[in-house]
Amino acid sequence: MESINQPKTLVEQTCEILLDAICSGELAAGERLNQDEIATRLNVSRQPVNSALSVLKSHGFVTDNGRRGVTVAPIDAEQFQYIYEYRTAIEPFAVTLAAKNLPDNAETIAQEMLKKGNDAVRSGDQKAWLVADMAFHEMIYQWGGNTVIQSSMRLNWQHIRRTMAEVLKDASAAKVSWDEHTRIIQALLGGESDKAALEMRKHIEAAHKKTFASLGTSSHPATAI
Repeated sequence: MESINQPKTLVEQTCEILLDAICSGELAAGERLNQDEIATRLNVSRQPVNSALSVLKSHGFVTDNGRRGVTVAPIDAEQFQYIYEYRTAIEPFAVTLAAKNLPDNAETIAQEMLKKGNDAVRSGDQKAWLVADMAFHEMIYQWGGNTVIQSSMRLNWQHIRRTMAEVLKDASAAKVSWDEHTRIIQALLGGESDKAALEMRKHIEAAHKKTFASLGTSSHPATAI
């Protein structure tokens, strides 16, 4: 028996639309967000817009900026340092958990995921390969079964999206990332959980370096907790 999917509220829909616009760069850092203009554009009242902005503010995507009102928050290099330190510790652990809880159809799911990502890279569809990249990592979290990892990384990935478009702006960089994904899956499905965790750690460390290069700033190597 399938569960009933509750329709999303206006606040949730408004929040998702604004978040997508911020993460894609459609709404740039420092840009002022006029609630009346947003409400008119989305064909909603000010209430869901105000509520959505409050949610985004609590997660660091928008900020109050004095007389300028609410603006898109700048990308915070220090915050990204913290995110990647967290990822370096958590994602290899998520792989270890996944190795213990692989579903019976894990190989089929993984091969479909890898094909989707590689097809997107070959097509040059940047948005598609970014979505597939997030889906790959979410697949690992789901296999691990730890809901705390799933929920915490869901929020972190929204921040990561703000730089991924720049980091993976060309197909060669995206292909390298999917080659790394392939090595993780090969080790995971081959019963080599330690190797799979190591490959994930190397993947996160490479992403860490690329992210800070795209931000034009230096970083410390991410260290496991």
